[in-house]
Amino acid sequence: MTAYFTRRELLAQLVRVAGASSFAASVRLFLPGCTAGSALTATLPGEGQPGTDDQLLDEIEKTAFLFFWEQTDPKTGQVKDRALAAGNDTRTVSSIAATGFGLTALCAGDRRGYQPKAAIRARVQATLDFVLNQLQPHGKNGFLYHFVDMRTGARAFNSEVSSIDTAILLCGALMCRQYFSKDPQIPWLATKIYNNVNFAWMLNGGTTLSMGWKPESGFLAARWDSYSELMMLYLLAMASPTFPIPASSWSAWSRPKIQYHGLSYISGSDPLFVHQYSHAWFDFRSKKDAVANYFQNSITVTQAHRLFCLSLSGQFSDYSADLWGITASDSKNGYVAWGGPSAQGTPIGPVDGSVVPCATAGSLPFDFPETIRVLRWIRGHYPRAWQRYGYVDAFNPLTGWYDADVIGIDLGISVLMAENQRTQFIWNTFMKDPAAQNGMKLAGFRPE
Repeated sequence: MTAYFTRRELLAQLVRVAGASSFAASVRLFLPGCTAGSALTATLPGEGQPGTDDQLLDEIEKTAFLFFWEQTDPKTGQVKDRALAAGNDTRTVSSIAATGFGLTALCAGDRRGYQPKAAIRARVQATLDFVLNQLQPHGKNGFLYHFVDMRTGARAFNSEVSSIDTAILLCGALMCRQYFSKDPQIPWLATKIYNNVNFAWMLNGGTTLSMGWKPESGFLAARWDSYSELMMLYLLAMASPTFPIPASSWSAWSRPKIQYHGLSYISGSDPLFVHQYSHAWFDFRSKKDAVANYFQNSITVTQAHRLFCLSLSGQFSDYSADLWGITASDSKNGYVAWGGPSAQGTPIGPVDGSVVPCATAGSLPFDFPETIRVLRWIRGHYPRAWQRYGYVDAFNPLTGWYDADVIGIDLGISVLMAENQRTQFIWNTFMKDPAAQNGMKLAGFRPE
């Protein structure tokens, strides 16, 4: 029987398996089956995708938006965790994180005219209505189950009530609250959803938030107690008008540092995505709290990740300045949390020469020249890596393996960061929300 794991559970597995000296052990675990693609164009030698950078970013956004439009139940608005990259997928499992990314993608798609405005508004309203009246009552204290049946909202795969995935859903809801602020229903629905979440309960008597809860066993032992994608969760929790956690919680989690090739940055032994997700909505540019400028930190992380991949080019000949980037993703052997240097300097996870397009797409605002170079190269030189919904989740040029799937959250971070790079639209809209502003204020952020 297949076991199902969240990204965080998979990272914990890697730590236990690998020990203190190496993260190279293979962990073969699987996650559940979580305008059409543009015509392929001729390759320009030495560059990859012809046309402008903005044209490629628009292609990335259009095709990812198509996933969020097609691979969603139109009645409930719940987005599939994953789907076949070529379309025609029949799976019915949704993840609330994919739905949160999808709500935000709908705002970007409305602004860019990817679907009629009335249809997009109706989809947003249906999504929020289902979350409020079906998912929250079946969850716990406003928090939602990580995986649900997209048609009924029933819990899937014995999944947990997830604090971080609920936060991603909330980011999408609050984005809609601001973007559709004149709509008679959407802001009210989004506000009710946010106000229903009892963040104080998720502290479970501690100073840091639990990663989740299950009806069979109660709170998960793991906590959000070390720097990762947790920032959005704490900012929303502190700013809650109904069930806030203390502002002191912001300093309760640790901020360990990694030294790699002369670069110093805050990070645990985590894949690249943890340095991207909170930044998709919260604008940390030119700001710092008492400890760091986290946007600059993600710039440094991206640079270190690039150096890490290039350092492996002797072992994996496909890695080069034109082709790099790994983060938690599918692999030939299943879903793996991998990519980047660990605290010990050794690789995270069983790196095998695979490339994960959302690793560079999710870091577009952090190092645009180097990340767009990779995305152009993939688009022009690996036609099998681009299908109906854009880039497949992962591929391995050395073995000829190409993932048959795309994953909602990986397409989500790609489309949001592409839009932020182009226009800062997600940042500029989301940061108008009182929750975003209050959270940043309570955390002590100030201009730098």
